[in-house]
Amino acid sequence: MTEQELKSHIRGIPDFPKPGILFYDISTLLRHGPAWKAAMAEMAARVRPYKPDLLAGIESRGFLLAAPLALELGLGFVMLRKPRKLPGATVGFDYALEYGTDRIEMQADAVSPGQRVVLLDDLLATGGTMAAGLQLLRQVGAVVPAVAALIELTFLEGRKRLDVPVETLLAYDD
Repeated sequence: MTEQELKSHIRGIPDFPKPGILFYDISTLLRHGPAWKAAMAEMAARVRPYKPDLLAGIESRGFLLAAPLALELGLGFVMLRKPRKLPGATVGFDYALEYGTDRIEMQADAVSPGQRVVLLDDLLATGGTMAAGLQLLRQVGAVVPAVAALIELTFLEGRKRLDVPVETLLAYDD
């Protein structure tokens, strides 16, 4: 399936979650079995060469990408979540937002030092959350050979904040 064919299954919703934002809604892609399968097959082809031991997904839509992709590749899946959402001991990373700060956490025993982990999210925009996830994984000793996203908003230049290869399936320039 071509990039244009896949894009035809993603709905743009203007002024969500606030005025001036065009939200790229992947729920329409998820509802279309053949398109979703094609997207996951292409993502698998892009992630496989990095030889990951695990895939990590960023809450919450990143889970929708990382979990089925991990299953497709025969790998484990790790969740990176907002604070106080995971049971047991956790480790976290605080990061700056445009106005304020946020935190991302994972279970302390989810990744062993030296494991190769590819980090995934549904969308790469400014790169702040992806960069925080990358730092959290490194903090626990993971080797992160790449990050990946289904969609990239190239005009926001989020990949400039990342010091690893970035794999994306669909690019929007505005």
